[in-house]
Amino acid sequence: MAASSDENGRISRNEAKPLGIRFVEHARKSSIKFRTYQTIVLVLTFFAYASYHATRKTTSIVKSVLDPEPLKSGHSIPISSYLKYGWAPFNNADGTSLLGKIDVAFLSTYSLGMYFAGHLGDRSNLRIFLTVGMVGTGIFTSLFGAGYWLNIHSFYYYLVIQMLAGVMQSTGWPSVVALVGNWFGKTQRGLIMGIWNAHTSVGNITGSLIASAMLAYGWGWSFVVPGLLITFVGLMVFLFLPVTPEAMGVEEEANDYPGVEKLTSPLLTDRIIPKTNDRPVGFMEAWRIPGVAPFAFCLFFSKLVAYTFLYWLPFYISHTKIGGIYLSDSSAGTLSTLFDVGGVLGGVIAGYMSDRFDARAIIAASFMYCAIPALYLYRTFGSISVCWNAGLMFVTGMLVNGPYALITTAVSADLGTHSSLNGNSRALATVTAIIDGTGSVGAAIGPLLTGYISTNSWNNVFTMLMVAALISGLLLTKLLISEIWSKIQESRLNLEYNTIPRSFVPSEVV
Repeated sequence: MAASSDENGRISRNEAKPLGIRFVEHARKSSIKFRTYQTIVLVLTFFAYASYHATRKTTSIVKSVLDPEPLKSGHSIPISSYLKYGWAPFNNADGTSLLGKIDVAFLSTYSLGMYFAGHLGDRSNLRIFLTVGMVGTGIFTSLFGAGYWLNIHSFYYYLVIQMLAGVMQSTGWPSVVALVGNWFGKTQRGLIMGIWNAHTSVGNITGSLIASAMLAYGWGWSFVVPGLLITFVGLMVFLFLPVTPEAMGVEEEANDYPGVEKLTSPLLTDRIIPKTNDRPVGFMEAWRIPGVAPFAFCLFFSKLVAYTFLYWLPFYISHTKIGGIYLSDSSAGTLSTLFDVGGVLGGVIAGYMSDRFDARAIIAASFMYCAIPALYLYRTFGSISVCWNAGLMFVTGMLVNGPYALITTAVSADLGTHSSLNGNSRALATVTAIIDGTGSVGAAIGPLLTGYISTNSWNNVFTMLMVAALISGLLLTKLLISEIWSKIQESRLNLEYNTIPRSFVPSEVV
């Protein structure tokens, strides 16, 4: 059936609905409710981005197999065995730096692609855009693993594949944040997105467990299985994901969260002015939105820390004596998931606290400052035993991922619907891309530097991470002071109001 359109040439609401949604409504013989659409959006975007991270995590698990570093560190194992378990060109003396280059190639194209992805996302059908990115990610992730069966030993093959995978991955974050922002207002946004943002850690954990389990069958499977997984989820997105309430022909139900007041923010303004235009926001215009630049550069250093752990933690664990022994690659990959388990809790706590105290900058900066001693303690005492390592890793993951989760979700959505946009709804993907794209530059630099610095000393790596956490917190100083001053003023007004005799308060106020 041909698509019908209105006088402006836009596709009708029914035709804009995904095939799966139309099939469900036809089978039920009734329309889907607004709250059900919200649930569908949360579930699908959760699994969509979790699958992105599952494919992203595999490289860190396989590193120790491609470059079996302990075999080059004084272990009395024949060189023939060393070559057997390594994979050229990564099992040579410069293997660690080559793996670092692979990481930075992926993250460079990812961060650069993010800026374009946000621009395109605000100008295209997000469902189609996200589907293409997910299927493309699945293809290139699988092609990296195919090098195992095709016996490919060219460094440039893996470099190019990772660069193309980075381009495909860049479609994910601006799309899912924009979709959630389309369906959820600012009521409890920090808490909702804090819980929803567990997809990052769930994806990392899933990717770690799958990749670790598949190592027994050959490292190629550690890439192919996550690649097939994201392709399947991408097809579900194509069939069922609703983009906007307008396209689905539904309106937000009253009392969406009964008994909960809409929270306000002195920095990011609390209300969205009724829509006056729907013109896509330009790149430089989005940069000028108050709060975008400081949070973007804060995320630069925050993601530098988070992604260094993402790409190098299993490698670090397997190459560090814990309780006097080296853990196997599979055990190291499994143990590293505790960093992401802590990240789930950190994201929820940061989101809840930012809603509870109405202070995004204060919470983000506080977490980053607390991450500094946590990083020091993990490096210093993490080698005592597996229990010490696990506990300190959990706390470090909670403090590192808390602000990372808060900035990339609730803060991005707040800024993408800032009052200065005069209700323009077509800025979410662009603003999200600017913030996360800038952060992804830091995410590329961290693993790259780690590949070089770690060959000399892991102590220097952790020093780099502590300095990055400090700078990340300092970048929010102006916003933090503004929030504190706003709280002081608010408390002063409340105190003055409470000291006024009741007889002087107008009856309509009482």
